[in-house]
Formats: sequence, structure tokens, C-alpha cells
Amino acid sequence: MNPSKRAEIFSRLKAQNPTPTTELNFSSPFELLIAVLLSAQATDVSVNKATNKLFPVANTPESMLKLGLTKLKSYIKTIGLYNTKAENSLKTCKILIDKHNSEVPNDRKALEALPGVGRKTANVVLNTAFGEPTIAVDTHIFRVSNRTKLAPGKNVDEVEKKLLRFVPDEFKQDAHHWLILHGRYVCVARKPRCGACIIEDLCEFKDKTEY
Repeated sequence: MNPSKRAEIFSRLKAQNPTPTTELNFSSPFELLIAVLLSAQATDVSVNKATNKLFPVANTPESMLKLGLTKLKSYIKTIGLYNTKAENSLKTCKILIDKHNSEVPNDRKALEALPGVGRKTANVVLNTAFGEPTIAVDTHIFRVSNRTKLAPGKNVDEVEKKLLRFVPDEFKQDAHHWLILHGRYVCVARKPRCGACIIEDLCEFKDKTEY
């Protein structure tokens, strides 16, 4: 795919949705961090249902730690892998209090040192909470990048590197959100909705659908 095609793809995505953001509910970097940590292998809808009840009673490292493991689990038990996620959340709270003055660090290395936080989660926090031009590659973005030939790669790291190289600078800040929403609602896994896609003529996917 050539650079002008890529630029046009993002121009159209921007025109359709000028200020995209995450569908996770949050009102602080800490809430975002916990929500993203909980969202691994779970839907944003399921996470929001849990955090809508959790955050009013525990939205700081101190208040969440005070809840304790059993109580925290009771709030997030509807989310997959909730036992591990509860343990990681409390360990993360302790580290934030002890090492970061209860603040979420604006630093990749420090974020990735937190239990349950990998590169993808760190990228989401850096981008959405701190405005860094990072691109977190999840299953939706991996699929869209490969299917459209925007930034094909064998694994998420390869796709991330290509996106950072290929996405024009003016679109990097919001690229993650545009691509994830496109993958979630249009370029879906089983049968992409090519007929309803605003970038269909630019996409290099061979088996396009009329739907």
C-alpha cells in the first residue's frame, strides 16, 4: 500500500470521527489503567458494567487497596480471569503508592513493570491518558492492518512497528482509536461489512463482501 492511500484512509476516518476515544469509562489515569487491565480478553461493555459500580467506591490506589481482595473480586467477578485481575490490580495499587506517589507514571518502563500490564496496556494508557502518539495493537487492529494491507505483519509487535512507521504523523495520536473502532464495527472478524465501509475502495482485501 502506498503512502498516499494510507493518508487518505486516515483522512476519511478522521472526517467520520474527528475526536475518537476509548469506549472504556474512566475519569482519571488510574481509572483508565485499571479498566484496561480488566479488559484483557473481555469486552469494554462488560468492563464498564463492573467499573460503573467499582469506581464510585474505589477510584484511587489507596481506596482500592483498602477494599481487599475478596471485596474487589465481588465487583469484577462478571469479567473473565477476574481472580488474576483482582490480584494484579491490588499489587499495582501497592506499587503506585510505594513507588509513584499514588500517581500513574507517564513512562513506558514504569508502566510495564506493573503486574498485569504489558506493552499493549502501557500503549493505551500512554496514548489515552497522556496524549502520547503510541499505537496499541489488539486483535481488531491486528486484523484491520493485515486485511486492508495497511500494515501487514506476522505478530502484534511487527504490526505496531509498521504502523508507527507508516501512519502519517498528523494521524498518529488517534490512529489506535480509529482502527479499533473500525475493526469492532465495520471490518469485523467473521464477515467484514465492506458494503458499509468508507475506505472500501482504498482497502486491498481481495475477498470483499457486499454487506
